[in-house]
Amino acid sequence: MKRPKVKILSTLVILFHIIGLVGFLIPSLEDLWRNLVPFHLLTMFIFLLFSQVEKNTQFWIFIAITYILGYGVELLGVHTGYIFGSYQYETTLGFKLAEVPLLIGLNWILILFTAGCLINSLPLKKPLVRAALAALLVVILDFLIEPVAVLHDYWSWTGNTVPLQNYVAWFIFSFLMLLLFNKLNFDKRNPVASVLFIAQFIFFLILNLAIL
Repeated sequence: MKRPKVKILSTLVILFHIIGLVGFLIPSLEDLWRNLVPFHLLTMFIFLLFSQVEKNTQFWIFIAITYILGYGVELLGVHTGYIFGSYQYETTLGFKLAEVPLLIGLNWILILFTAGCLINSLPLKKPLVRAALAALLVVILDFLIEPVAVLHDYWSWTGNTVPLQNYVAWFIFSFLMLLLFNKLNFDKRNPVASVLFIAQFIFFLILNLAIL
């Protein structure tokens, strides 16, 4: 990707997350920002597509499989409680089908793809190591997401406690999907994706500190 395009998209990613922080940290803007969360996720996905230089068949296969399995595992999770624990989705993530927001599959794409690209920017040769490290990053990110998500009506947990089972399930599912990510043959050199993961991480870290 040409450097000016990387710089523009990376700047936009950072700017959107700064705006989001302002929206969540100022009480009078909180309701407005909650309503804009679906728009934010869709915008980040568009930025991700624009930033991907080579969008070959295997790239689209990963996108499609991640969306389908991401939505599917959440569907099973919500209706059985056996995967992540007992939880339900609230209103912030927008329109729901069978009690699961359609955007949740997109959210899995954003998290897994960006974590995969970030780890692939490091000099690590073994796919198992890359997948495990990326999955660990994803779980740490989820640890930061949970308090913010519950507070701002993304989802809620039975008993208001996030079970350890949730983080174990996140690691297993992320690890398997990131093995697929590394197995498929498409260009994983995407600096904008790396910036997006870091921006999400800092975004939720700051919101966690604000909650304390």
